[in-house]
Amino acid sequence: MSALAPTLEAFFTDRLISQRHASPHTVAADRDAWRLLLRFVRARTGKEPCQLDLADLDAAIIGAFLDHLEQERRNSVRTRNARLAAIRSFFHYAALRHPEHAGLIARVLAIPTKRCERTEVSYLTRPELDAIVDAPNRDTWAGRRDHALLDVAAQTGLRVSELTGLRNCDVELGTGAHVRCTGKGRKDRSTPLPKDTVAVLRVWMHERGGAPSDPLFPSMRGTPLSRGAVQDLVAKHTATATRRCPSLATKHPRPTSFATAAPWNCYAAAWTPRSSRCGSVTRRSRPRAGSISTPTCRSKNGRSPAPPRSTPSPAATGRRTGCSPSSTASDYAARARRHQHSSTRPTTSPAIIRPRA
Repeated sequence: MSALAPTLEAFFTDRLISQRHASPHTVAADRDAWRLLLRFVRARTGKEPCQLDLADLDAAIIGAFLDHLEQERRNSVRTRNARLAAIRSFFHYAALRHPEHAGLIARVLAIPTKRCERTEVSYLTRPELDAIVDAPNRDTWAGRRDHALLDVAAQTGLRVSELTGLRNCDVELGTGAHVRCTGKGRKDRSTPLPKDTVAVLRVWMHERGGAPSDPLFPSMRGTPLSRGAVQDLVAKHTATATRRCPSLATKHPRPTSFATAAPWNCYAAAWTPRSSRCGSVTRRSRPRAGSISTPTCRSKNGRSPAPPRSTPSPAATGRRTGCSPSSTASDYAARARRHQHSSTRPTTSPAIIRPRA
């Protein structure tokens, strides 16, 4: 048996799954890249994949494979770079197991990624977004489902996989209404919902019913919607909304376009509220276009605790900040105790600590 077959198998089972705990999407992407490469090498050399050795995968054959992707398969430069990244990941792993092929592996790792042009990111204006959200026919079950899905997508900016993965138990419609999801990189996010979206979801969930673990937006068969199904319904309702908003005729909205429809939608999708001992996370009025405001974390007595001194301002860092329960609550309590001990007048109520200017 050649050295390539056991090393390639260990790369998927040991490196990706056991050590890195890679997501199924990463494993599938690397699998597809190597399936195309092995098929290309078999057509070039006439050797079956089980007969190939590392010496058969030199920099020349890898470069020819990348050219094959662009010229014959008509793949984009981004796809070409993604396939190259999967090949590089394997050769990084193989360099520690087969040092006798260090020179060959170094030449493969030296293959550069190809630069590509970045197109301008399209966005939707508020009238265009409202036209798409109102396009579904709410006299039918599918129309009411699509209306709720588009409304949630417009207000939260969730990815397609996050939308289709929502369950009934991931929606909180009471005080501090929000939706919870596990997004890219296994990051848990909680995105606040405005009152209008809460009303739409409350009606939809009452009609939808089902168990807490059932998908929030199911298909006709009760299964979660696929990525293609969401793209199809967005395209269908965009065609309907074009009659009401002619400017949509020059655009091709996708589910990810909803995140850039308004400054507040981008901000709500990027901010992750945290559960805190100092109260529930609340949101004030919607910021104006071009402005960014920071959510406040209110305490039980209705006063906002002062931020810790080590926390830089959003204007200085360019990042949006939330409420840190460990630092804010302890800082508030420590300053309150210092204020009580330093005061000569006895107090019967907690001291009021005003935030620094």
